[in-house]
Amino acid sequence: MNTTSPTFDEMFTADGGIRPAYAGYNEWLEVQDQHWMTHKGAEAEAFFRRTGITFNVYGEQDAEERLIPFDMVPRIITGAEWRKLSRGIEQRVRAINALIHDLYHRQEIIRSGRLPERLFRDNDAWLPEMVGFTPPGGVYTHIVGIDLVRTGADEFMVLEDNARTPSGVSYMLENRETMMAMFPELFTKMRVRPVSDYPRRLAKSLAACAPDCASRRPVVAVLTPGVYNSAYFEHAFLADQMGAELIEGSDLHVENGRVCMRTTRGYQPVDVIYRRIDDDFLDPLSFNPSSLLGVPGIMDVYRAGRVTIANAPGAGVADDKAIYSFMPEIVEFYTGEKPLLPNVPTWRCAEKDSLAYVLDHLEELVVKEVHGSGGYGMLIGPTSSKREIRAFRRKLEAKPENYIAQPTLALSTVPIFTRKGLAPRHVDLRPFVLVSPKGIEITPGGLTRVAMKKGSLVVNSSQGGGTKDSWVLDD
Repeated sequence: MNTTSPTFDEMFTADGGIRPAYAGYNEWLEVQDQHWMTHKGAEAEAFFRRTGITFNVYGEQDAEERLIPFDMVPRIITGAEWRKLSRGIEQRVRAINALIHDLYHRQEIIRSGRLPERLFRDNDAWLPEMVGFTPPGGVYTHIVGIDLVRTGADEFMVLEDNARTPSGVSYMLENRETMMAMFPELFTKMRVRPVSDYPRRLAKSLAACAPDCASRRPVVAVLTPGVYNSAYFEHAFLADQMGAELIEGSDLHVENGRVCMRTTRGYQPVDVIYRRIDDDFLDPLSFNPSSLLGVPGIMDVYRAGRVTIANAPGAGVADDKAIYSFMPEIVEFYTGEKPLLPNVPTWRCAEKDSLAYVLDHLEELVVKEVHGSGGYGMLIGPTSSKREIRAFRRKLEAKPENYIAQPTLALSTVPIFTRKGLAPRHVDLRPFVLVSPKGIEITPGGLTRVAMKKGSLVVNSSQGGGTKDSWVLDD
């Protein structure tokens, strides 16, 4: 493998040595047969295809289900690195929950001048229906995904906050199960912290957020848009693993002030709904009147405190990319502490000076839509053609407040397994965080997404990215 890349490689040092986190893995890898490893790669692909772990790509005419590529080389993080990351993630998640509560109540952060009023006044994710209402347990973001990137040995940054319906946890779990089935001796040799208890902890965390009217054993259900949703596999997988019901909007109705679920024994009240549909489709009486995915009247029951919706409607106000640029100030405002995890430097194109700089340096920058996701609606300057940059410049000049810009980071690399041996590819990491009145739990590791194309910085599954098993060592 070529180790002279200017980017930080998490397995190899610049002179070809092995970093401590990978010492045990490398000892094992060096004695493995290349042909046997290639066979194992095919075996993993067959497992994923047989299990039905697929991803639908929106906007493609054939709507073909794709396999998300899986790479066998794990992404390994030491226990010391993880402890430091965990402290920063917990601090950030506490601040996000405090921000959402504040924006729907006294708006102290706006009164203080730390956050411009326009950021929520013009934000489609801000819901007037949530003003003055506090969800059961005071929790808005029950499940959070914090996207991290690494640029050096001790340099981690937050790339994005996912406070609405973060996805990908099923791939984290299946990646681990696949690795343990294919290479059981590795897990005997190395002390890797487990992730298989995530569904149990998710169910327990959601139950802890149940409203006061709930039974002693709260009823938890997963609300899905249905089989045609890109993440339907994950919805079904999590419901099955939690022992919860998988339901669609048509399975629910409001009865006697409760949200009730159709069962073989008639309608039964539901206490906690882990919803995987967007706010706009949740209640046709409150939001989009043409929605067939939601439940008429569910917002009335919710505001009466008689059902918990996870994540809370309107929580998306906190993962807007313009809000993201203020996260250092937000963390300090609500925690009284300096952020333990820094942001990626960000230019707000709504500001005149920032816009001028971005327009002058489009060829060097990554420009993103404020409300964009999944790698869509963005420009990666260094890999874009002059024609693409000209077209994006026109969009930016027409609606600058719709964009932020960031430098093109030298994301760390982790090797992937190829027929010619190991080859470096850029990665990010999405740890999953559970929040309840009883505390914050962070799953050790999370989902590592990897850009499978040489030199690519786009790790999103919808854009051809793959995944790896993420190991946190128990030291």
